[in-house]
Amino acid sequence: MILACIHTHSDFCDGKDSIESCCQSAFDKGMDSIGFSAHSPVTGKTGIKSSWNLPDDKLHQYIDEVKAAKKRWEGRLPVHLGLEIDYIDGLMGPADRDYMEMELDFTIGALHYLFSPKGEPFTVDNSAEKVSKVINEAYDGDFFAMAEVYYLTLEKMISTGSFDILAHPDVIKKNNSGSAMFNEDDPDYRKLASAIPPLCAEKGILGEVNTGGLNRGRINDCYPSQWLLELFYSHGVDMVINADAHNAGELDGHYDKAVKAMLDAGYSRSAIFTGRKEGKAVWKYKGLQIH
Repeated sequence: MILACIHTHSDFCDGKDSIESCCQSAFDKGMDSIGFSAHSPVTGKTGIKSSWNLPDDKLHQYIDEVKAAKKRWEGRLPVHLGLEIDYIDGLMGPADRDYMEMELDFTIGALHYLFSPKGEPFTVDNSAEKVSKVINEAYDGDFFAMAEVYYLTLEKMISTGSFDILAHPDVIKKNNSGSAMFNEDDPDYRKLASAIPPLCAEKGILGEVNTGGLNRGRINDCYPSQWLLELFYSHGVDMVINADAHNAGELDGHYDKAVKAMLDAGYSRSAIFTGRKEGKAVWKYKGLQIH
């Protein structure tokens, strides 16, 4: 089945391979298209130092290189320019005017950063050791206290709109292999996460079935979990299959599992981005089947 990946990280941020290497891999794999979604710069806007976000002084070079790839691959592989834009409460987010002025093809809204009750920034998808340390020291060992802040902040981001795709909505399960941190069946947790699909439906934001955790061996299923994916389906939210690729070989990584998860949830098709018209993302749809 020919699908696309528009959640792709190159060596401009925390990916391993160049723009050109990723394009070549997508072409060799027979993919429908590729979209680049570097992690948006955060230091200039927030003062937060990051080793994995796109450096502020590389933003224009990144844009220029993706645009150059568009021209090189014209007629062979559609190449799309995007950003995975971090929402950092009170400081930055996908609705910021400067992103509107960049003439991006698409935007992905993502929540990685939170501030602990002590006012210190941390990333919810950091290593298990670092996340556990924050939970123990800042939230008195209560995972659900952190999860509540995460999902309420995610609701804030979605409510602002102004982006096309919601990234990995339950990324906080990244370190939960074998229920190491929390029980995902807990009604309190499910209540928090269950607010997300209807809000996406209201705002016209697509979700993604993200295989990034599988590609990096961190979890045994996709983002979102099956029960949450079923909620997205019940609320009529279209989904994009994305690899959240951090190297060229991952561009279609574990797509078989993503297709199965969607079919099991009730979906019969996946959305594929085709461009932008009159300020809105344009999609085509590909029927899903297991080979």
